Amino acid sequence: MNYRVDQIAARAGVSVDTVRFYQSRGLLPPPRRAGRVAFYSEAHLARLRRIRALAARGLSLAVIRRVLDARRPSRDDALLSAVLEEEEGERNYSREELSAETGIPLPLLASIEATGLIAPVGGPGEPARYTQTDLRIVKAGLALLAFGFPINEILQLAAQHDRVVGETVECAIALFDRYVREPAGSAADARVVEAFRDLLPRVTELVANHFQRTLLVRARQRLENAGDTAGLAALVEAATGRERTWNK
Repeated sequence: MNYRVDQIAARAGVSVDTVRFYQSRGLLPPPRRAGRVAFYSEAHLARLRRIRALAARGLSLAVIRRVLDARRPSRDDALLSAVLEEEEGERNYSREELSAETGIPLPLLASIEATGLIAPVGGPGEPARYTQTDLRIVKAGLALLAFGFPINEILQLAAQHDRVVGETVECAIALFDRYVREPAGSAADARVVEAFRDLLPRVTELVANHFQRTLLVRARQRLENAGDTAGLAALVEAATGRERTWNK
C-alpha cells in the first residue's frame, strides 16, 4: 500500500514536519515519486514507527541512526540502544580535540587507533568521535612514555593486547547471548538491558583486578628467580596496598 506524506504521518502518529525532518536527517529513506507527488510504502511506515519507538525511549538521533544502521532484528533494539548509550553517554571529542587535549599529533593518534587501543564511535559516514575512555587511555599511555618506554614497543604491546582482549570479549558476548539474551526472547527487553547494565561494571572490575593480580604474581616470580630481594620487598608492599584497595 502507498501513502502520501499526510497519510503516513497520520498512520505513524507524527506530524508531516516530523516525517520530513527524519527524512532530511537520513533516518527515513526518500519516497517514490510520481511527478510532484511523493508516495511512501509499508516499509517506510514500519521504519517510521520504529524511529518513534526509539525516540520515545529518549535516545538521541545519533543513537537511533546507529540502531537502524545495525540491520539487526527490532527485538534487539533495547539492548543495542543500551550498548550505544554507554558510548554516547560520555563526552565526545573529535580527532582534533583529542589531539589538543593530549598534545599528541594527529598522525600519532592514527597509529594508536590502528592498534585498537582507542576506537572512534559513530556510524558509517559520520565524523570520527572519541570518548572520555579514549582520552584516559591516551593519557595513561603518555604516562608510560615518561618512564622511558619506547613508543614503538608500547604500540606493539597495545596491538597484542587488543588481539587477546578481542578474543576474550567475543567469548564473553557469546556467553551473554546464549544464557541471557536468547533465552529471554523478545518479551524480556527490560530484563536483558538491566542484566547488561549490571554485568558491564562487574565484568570490567573482574578483568581489571585479574590483570593487576596476574601482573604482580608474574613480577614476583621474576624477582624471586633473579634473587632481587630489594625489588621483591617493594613489590610485596605494592601488592599489600592493592589487596587493601580490593578489599574495600
